[in-house]
Amino acid sequence: MEHLVFQLQAPLSSWGGPAVGEFRGTGEVPTQSAVVGLLGAALGLDRGDEAAHAALQDGYGMAMALLSPGSLLRDYHTAQVPPRSALKGRPHATRRHELQVPKHDLGTILSTRDYRQNAASLVALQPRPGTPHAPSALAEALRKPKFTLYLGRKSCAPAAPLWPQVIEAESAWLAFQQYTQQFESTRQAAARAQRLATVLEPLPPICRLVFDDHVTAGLACDLTVLRKDRLIRRRGWQFGDRNEHIALVPTVPATLATET
Repeated sequence: MEHLVFQLQAPLSSWGGPAVGEFRGTGEVPTQSAVVGLLGAALGLDRGDEAAHAALQDGYGMAMALLSPGSLLRDYHTAQVPPRSALKGRPHATRRHELQVPKHDLGTILSTRDYRQNAASLVALQPRPGTPHAPSALAEALRKPKFTLYLGRKSCAPAAPLWPQVIEAESAWLAFQQYTQQFESTRQAAARAQRLATVLEPLPPICRLVFDDHVTAGLACDLTVLRKDRLIRRRGWQFGDRNEHIALVPTVPATLATET
């Protein structure tokens, strides 16, 4: 079966979970809703087009390979916002519009926001029946996105090309392995040709495979958890639960690998 595989690396990324009070946490691997939003931005979908985003969400099984969880960064965040009553009858499509209300109408919101520093993951999409876009079309959109791509929040720009590839494999695990092999071959060829800007440093080894119910994973599940990242209604920021299956990838110490 076909897989669309691409990488996500950034100095800062944030994969939100349930927001309780003033705390905004982050997971270690990308959320389903964040990947759907990334694909929508690449395709040039309007954020208010809920039907198109729902078709993206339901059209693909999704798996993530965690390369590096990075380290946690916690930010004390303040933001000025006007109340809804102050925005009535005013255009507020942009942040600039919001701040054009009288100063005495502005309030301050305090929050604590978590980010992952220098985290890296791979994403694999398996098309399902009725998929709205072929993997090759999505790959082209990721190479030449219509809108700016970011990893969870607008301040989290990618640090490396997403390098999307369409790979034929029997499972997501085999697709990830083929992707890393192709990446390394391309990286070494670019280095020999002194075209180092084509790709960057080697990918870290995969340490965890995460996948949903609609994926042929290729590895046995070690743990299943509920994750509230299934988009229900974008306009109201409503998300539902889904099963997330986790397979731990055993690592072989370098000394043992050398001995064998």
